Amino acid sequence: MSLLGIDIGTSGCKAAAFSYGGRQLSFAYREYPTLYNGDKGAELDSRQVFSSVCECVREASCSASADPVKALCVSSMGEAAVPVSRKDGILGDSILSMDMRGGEYVRELMEKIGEEEFYSINANIPSPAYSFPKLAWIREHQQELYSRTEHFVLWDGLLGYLCGCEPFISHSSASRTMLFDLKREDWSGEILGTAGMDRTKLPRCLRSGTVAGHVGKAMTGKLGLPDNVAVVVGAHDQCCNALGAGICRPGSAVDGIGTFECITPVYQGIPDMERMRQCGLNIEHHVVPGLFVSFIFNQAGSLVKWFRRTFASAENDPDIYEKLSAEMPPEPSGLTILPYFEPTGAPGYVSDASGIIAGLRTSSSRGEILKGIMEGVTFYFAQYVNLTKPLGIDCSSFVATGGGAKSDSWLQMKADIMGVPYMRPKVSEAGLAGAAMLAGMGVGEFNSFNEAVEAFVSIERCFEPDPRRHEIYRAKLLEYERLLHEWMKFHAS
Repeated sequence: MSLLGIDIGTSGCKAAAFSYGGRQLSFAYREYPTLYNGDKGAELDSRQVFSSVCECVREASCSASADPVKALCVSSMGEAAVPVSRKDGILGDSILSMDMRGGEYVRELMEKIGEEEFYSINANIPSPAYSFPKLAWIREHQQELYSRTEHFVLWDGLLGYLCGCEPFISHSSASRTMLFDLKREDWSGEILGTAGMDRTKLPRCLRSGTVAGHVGKAMTGKLGLPDNVAVVVGAHDQCCNALGAGICRPGSAVDGIGTFECITPVYQGIPDMERMRQCGLNIEHHVVPGLFVSFIFNQAGSLVKWFRRTFASAENDPDIYEKLSAEMPPEPSGLTILPYFEPTGAPGYVSDASGIIAGLRTSSSRGEILKGIMEGVTFYFAQYVNLTKPLGIDCSSFVATGGGAKSDSWLQMKADIMGVPYMRPKVSEAGLAGAAMLAGMGVGEFNSFNEAVEAFVSIERCFEPDPRRHEIYRAKLLEYERLLHEWMKFHAS
């Protein structure tokens, strides 16, 4: 028997079957386009995405037919919701977090409830990126669709719903709606009432790793699954990624390094909420009961790609990134770079963004500039990780995932700057692994999350910080913070 992990993202979906011992038995991937509508609109064709998910599930399941799937679980993007009804299934497209329609409804809600009171319930920094403003926009501008919709289901629960389960959502994904009460672990009556949202159109909130139902017979053939496959509640993708990286205890963080980079520290209990709000940090349920996560994110791989386009566009070497990395000096660069080339993520949320490269000389090489960019990206995260320590969120180590985790030089640099070990797991698809582990927890194949981690996660390499370089980088971080302070003063004037 096997466990099926599914990852539904903004630009593509994946599925993989794993043995109970954590061995990957199959893998499938499909892409789909983003639909842009005017200046603010960004949606997914929900039916196309669901069709792609079904293809992935069928391919992954059939490729692992010697070990039939016993349970499936979904890791998914946050925020994006799909309007559905039991009679007609999917009713419309899915509005993405990058879609800025509905911002006026966030402002109206904050005027009525206040940011402090709101955060004490939902623990997110208000933004048009979340689900609520999209649902409010549909309510006001697509009234027929809103009235026909029985439920707005996020992607972690859509497959289960269309397989016959009652509509559900994980606690972590529910947090991304702005309508969830973090402490009560259910929809907030106060926020719903103030926002004028209909609770009956929202799915039930369930803990990750619990069984929501089973795949109905009408869908088993379409998905290539055996009978009676359990549908286990998944989670927001960053939380699944943390579990798949082996983080099921407080004190560590996963560092997902891709086009964007997201550091997700895991900690026990809810910190001082007002201090967290002042720091611009969210609080969200981890998949492990009693543990919570926050997100620190910004551009990362996108800046490396910009560097390649700008400084090496004529070079068609398939190993161009390895070549460019080899040109980086072994010691810290002489540059200080602010990675604010585009609007930043949490907790800075700087929208009027522009980058700075300070310290350039005629002797500066492109390898030094690349290293300076990687240092600047890491300094962005280091300053905020340091801010979390007084809040009781202390990261004693990091587990790196994503495409950037393949770079030995970048992981060593991060260890040197942060001053703690950086580990790279053998399984690169941590989100899929985390979903499969939740599937196993749901059907009782693991007695604990620790047991699931022991079965699935092994470390390929550990990058220890160099004490001498760490001291150099501590001084450079102060330079970075001074430059940032002056830059912020300039932009405010």
